[in-house]
Amino acid sequence: MTAAINELILRQPDDWHIHLRDDVALAVTVPHVAHQFARAIIMPNLRPPVTTVAAAQAYRDRILAARPAGSDFDPLMTLYLTDTTSPEEIVKAKASGFVKAVKLYPAGATTNSDAGVSAIEKTYPALAEMAAQGVPLLVHGEVTDPAVDLFDREAAFIEQVLKPLLNKFPDLRVVFEHITTAEAAAFVRSAGDRVGATITAHHLLYNRNAIFQGGVRPHYYCLPVLKRERHREALVEAATSGAKQFFLGTDSAPHAKLTKEAACGCAGCYTAGEALQMYAMAFDAAGALDSLEGFASLHGPAFYGLPVNERKVVLRRVPSTVPTGYPYINGDTLVPLEGGNTLPWSFAHV
Repeated sequence: MTAAINELILRQPDDWHIHLRDDVALAVTVPHVAHQFARAIIMPNLRPPVTTVAAAQAYRDRILAARPAGSDFDPLMTLYLTDTTSPEEIVKAKASGFVKAVKLYPAGATTNSDAGVSAIEKTYPALAEMAAQGVPLLVHGEVTDPAVDLFDREAAFIEQVLKPLLNKFPDLRVVFEHITTAEAAAFVRSAGDRVGATITAHHLLYNRNAIFQGGVRPHYYCLPVLKRERHREALVEAATSGAKQFFLGTDSAPHAKLTKEAACGCAGCYTAGEALQMYAMAFDAAGALDSLEGFASLHGPAFYGLPVNERKVVLRRVPSTVPTGYPYINGDTLVPLEGGNTLPWSFAHV
């Protein structure tokens, strides 16, 4: 029997998919992500959405201003793809150096996605320029047709949108964000090096039963929603396999307690403060802690053509308690996933 690993030192990871929100929320969210991660791909679904390089620059400045003293955390910005995104804006994005990707939200798919793409054909001029410029497309991979079952929308997206899109634009690089199904994991494996995928800690740790243990548990509700156990197992196998197409993306999404614990609660799990401890739990349970550095620290930079981080962090098998909540907007509370519970791992800088 292999001895248990009680301490794991790895290059500091990056988060390739996170929501920070804006303005006063940044005082909470930015220190959390900056503590664990060196860089992060910042989602653009604000109100109004970040659709131009100028808006991305202004948002980046607000994030930088919220960094803790001495932090060199680097926010990597994205643009929000719309029906009217122009090829000229894509050229500006590439030239900026700080806009690293463009995000596709099907209209109505998730939080603040009402300005998203109504018909993929309308984005073809922008996508063609992205392929030419080497700017990746990040996709929220769900169809929004109400006739398609909630749990089948990711698989339907692969067949109805993603496969035709990749065939039409053979040079376009794509990240299939926060995949949740065995079908998505298999598709990414088959798609070659130009398609990557992020996987969240919560989709590695939980199946859809977590939402209903002893009643409705709104802090486990996210989009794409947690799926059956067979899908969770497929995601764990993909993440721990060493395959370079798969890398860390928390999809940490803050919502005030009053909007989560509501009659019509918001979708999103807040994990930014304890993300690496949670990933360690998933990899440890699979007996694959030796694969965590590749998934968390190496595969993402390789896909985006960026250097790996030289700074080191350490995960120790020492229990740590998740805060029950953080002070948030307008006197409300931000409740993290597993708030008040004890995790078997703790995190520190070397």
